[in-house]
Amino acid sequence: METIFTILLIIHIIAGSIGLLTGTINIIKKKGDKAHKSVGKFFFYSMLINGFAGFIMSLIHRNDFLLIVAVFSIYMVATGQRFLSLKQLNKEQKPKAIDWILTYTMLVFAFLFIIYGSYLLINKVNFGIVLLVFGVVSCLMAIKDIKVYKGNIKEKNYWLSLHIQRMVGSYIAALTAFIVVNNHFLPGIVGWLLPTVIFTPLIVKWTKQYRVQI
Repeated sequence: METIFTILLIIHIIAGSIGLLTGTINIIKKKGDKAHKSVGKFFFYSMLINGFAGFIMSLIHRNDFLLIVAVFSIYMVATGQRFLSLKQLNKEQKPKAIDWILTYTMLVFAFLFIIYGSYLLINKVNFGIVLLVFGVVSCLMAIKDIKVYKGNIKEKNYWLSLHIQRMVGSYIAALTAFIVVNNHFLPGIVGWLLPTVIFTPLIVKWTKQYRVQI
């Protein structure tokens, strides 16, 4: 089992490094051109591999931090990619089974994060704040998925807004993991939430910039 864990750890680190590099490139570069799409493919597959490796590792040796980041990363990058194939939901296109599975699985984990986070806070464990933040954010996104799947759409290019939000969200998860693991200066809670605080305004900016109202 330890050999499997070590192999997964190596895969997790390599994939995470590629994800951070390609994610940074696409955040800096012009959006939507050929280079963006090519780099984006590397980001998608590296983050997916990183997430699944991290999830299995968190089960082999219980690690709540790794579990949260892994689940969040898989959901964000998978739905972010899927929305590129769901551009006609406002014209009777139907989501596939994988879309519902991703959304409801995240919703279950979101509720678990919120419940466990509340329990930790009651017992004066500050890590509960992190669980609550990730739980509430994940819950809101899953609810948004369900509304969009049912045709409750107010933007022509809703899929682009959701793609941007989810991919940047996945990048936030990767950067958060990197900071938490290598943080020797900041208070723990600051390291956990700093990437979210920094990049959320960018998500809002890009969403407004590319939004096309119906």
